Amino acid sequence: MDIRQLRYFVGVVEAGSFTKAAATLNVAQSALSLHVRQLEEGFGTQLLVRDRTGVSVTASGDKLLERARIILKEIQLTEAELTNSVAAPSGEVTIGIPSGAARVLSGPLLEAVRSELPRISLKMIEGMTGPLEEWMAAGRFNLAVLYRTAESVGQMTVLAREEFFLVVPPGEPPFEDSIPLADLHAFPLAVPMRNNNVRRSVADVVAQHGCVLDVRFEVDSLSTIINMVMEGKAYSILTPSAIQKEASQGQVRTVKIIDPVITRSVVLAVNPKDDRSPAVSAVRKLIPKVAKALIEGKHWSATVPDRV
Repeated sequence: MDIRQLRYFVGVVEAGSFTKAAATLNVAQSALSLHVRQLEEGFGTQLLVRDRTGVSVTASGDKLLERARIILKEIQLTEAELTNSVAAPSGEVTIGIPSGAARVLSGPLLEAVRSELPRISLKMIEGMTGPLEEWMAAGRFNLAVLYRTAESVGQMTVLAREEFFLVVPPGEPPFEDSIPLADLHAFPLAVPMRNNNVRRSVADVVAQHGCVLDVRFEVDSLSTIINMVMEGKAYSILTPSAIQKEASQGQVRTVKIIDPVITRSVVLAVNPKDDRSPAVSAVRKLIPKVAKALIEGKHWSATVPDRV
């Protein structure tokens, strides 16, 4: 017995004859007869009485008709629910976002989800990249915005590419617009902890070029690092997204690092077990669109990857 046989059996009974059912179901009459006969052989009992006026159900056929209608109705409801879940996904989606990216991405993303995915509740956890990486690996998030070097992106979706800048206090003597990597040793730095992906991105480039950094403070708090720079207690190496507000208000200044330029990719990772969730999939597709709009609208000082 299969679903098609049940549909044909119900169709024949409701039509009252094989001829009418064949026209209604757009199936050859011989095929209908074959499927009903296979049902009867499978159950080992007669289901329909055939005569010149049409068909009528036997006692066994009447029992099957009742059950078949219930089964087909449940299948129809299930198909509708699954279709609707894709067309209008609902549920809770949890995403982890680093503090720097959150400063430009969080607000617009929340607004986009509220507007375009009203049945989804977005739970956003902001933090430094070290803990976020660990929590994502432990399966605590459905999605996570993470930082990667160009060589370690893998299969993750690239949202943006950013460059690192030297962040200096507002009252410092005039700087050029850029500073060579080799000259960074002159500035006492406040930077994230060693397990932080931002820190590793910079450290790898520095090591490759035989340079040194004067790391005075290791702080796993973006706001604390920014405050230290604003107060003239230290310098830092960050991307413009992390200090966009303070830079626009003249509270800190940025100087582009060159020779070489240090870049990183902002990527979107998905928990493998949630890859087929309609709600997670919907948010996953929305995030690159939000990021692209921010970059093209000059609200995020980054570049758009080749494909979004």
